[in-house]
Amino acid sequence: MSETIIGDSAATQDLLTLMGAIAPTEASVLITGESGVGKELVAQGVHEKSLRSTGPFVAVNCGAIPAELLESELFGHKKGSFTGAISDHVGRVQSAHTGTLFLDEIGDMPMAMQVKLLRVLQEKVVVPVGSNKPINVDIRVVAATHRNLEEEIKGGRFRADLYYRINVVPVCVAPLRERRDEVPVLAEHFAKIFAPEKNTTLALDGKFLRIMKAYDWPGNVRELSNMIHRLTVLHPGQRLSVQDVSPTMLPVGMSELACDVGDLEQSSLLDMMFDDVLPAQQSADMQRAGPLASDSQGHLDDEDSEFESIIMRAQGFDDFRQQGQSLKGILSDVEQDIIQRALSETDGNVSRCAKLLRMQRTTLIERIKKYDLKVVAA
Repeated sequence: MSETIIGDSAATQDLLTLMGAIAPTEASVLITGESGVGKELVAQGVHEKSLRSTGPFVAVNCGAIPAELLESELFGHKKGSFTGAISDHVGRVQSAHTGTLFLDEIGDMPMAMQVKLLRVLQEKVVVPVGSNKPINVDIRVVAATHRNLEEEIKGGRFRADLYYRINVVPVCVAPLRERRDEVPVLAEHFAKIFAPEKNTTLALDGKFLRIMKAYDWPGNVRELSNMIHRLTVLHPGQRLSVQDVSPTMLPVGMSELACDVGDLEQSSLLDMMFDDVLPAQQSADMQRAGPLASDSQGHLDDEDSEFESIIMRAQGFDDFRQQGQSLKGILSDVEQDIIQRALSETDGNVSRCAKLLRMQRTTLIERIKKYDLKVVAA
């Protein structure tokens, strides 16, 4: 198999467990999920782990083939059966004999073809266009769709009998936004795949990865793969920050997020400042100042501490150490106060408050819970 399913989220681990359980059986499988989540990859995984793994895996995109050609593509045709049929053609169903037939986007299949497909699945025979001789086929069917087939049935666009025939084991693939923690490992995986040579693998810094985790990925894993491929072509082997990349080379939503990195963090902006930036800067300062500049805990000595206080007072700040609170604590209080005031101005409407503060709604909700703020709707 050219690709593997990777990720350590609960959703991905449950998916892999389910695939391992159903693969050795002959049960028909219906894979659902948004476009780009990797439904064909799941189908290939089921095939590779099945008793039919030595047989062919034949994929058909039911939504990409014109309706007038779909019957011929699926069932084949005899020479002279219609204009342009200059020779016999073996259909995809027959080609999948002893293996797996993957019917991608089956929800887009025309109703007339659904009737004919149902007969093939029920009787395990196929009749090519222009022939009256049935051909026995031994296939396992795995289907996939991004549509809600139950709703399609209610709307008269999908046959209920076909749905129950293919939906023996339902498999739902979660969208990428529901497993954001997998974004970094997926990005690294695709960077290795698309690297032009060894030791030229694209790398992304921590801030870039946090922005990517905050993005909703409407195109799911396919969109992530395309973006990493694009960046690999434009910046082979480089370590990138988001500022290194032209906004036109990023998804529109991600470009908007990158304009205000501070509102993107799943953790607090203050945590990012003090956990990521300051320790690195402090380490560099300690190395320049030598071993006498700090004590065994890495704290500044009294002379540096006094100097820092003078600078703070000269810039108009009170000495926060005299208040018994760290700078991080003071900024945290400021953030809390600003959010509470914005909630009051928007009458407790969280969505409007998030827009006012230029924050993601989910990030704002996290802050509200963190500070135990009162949200009183008008």
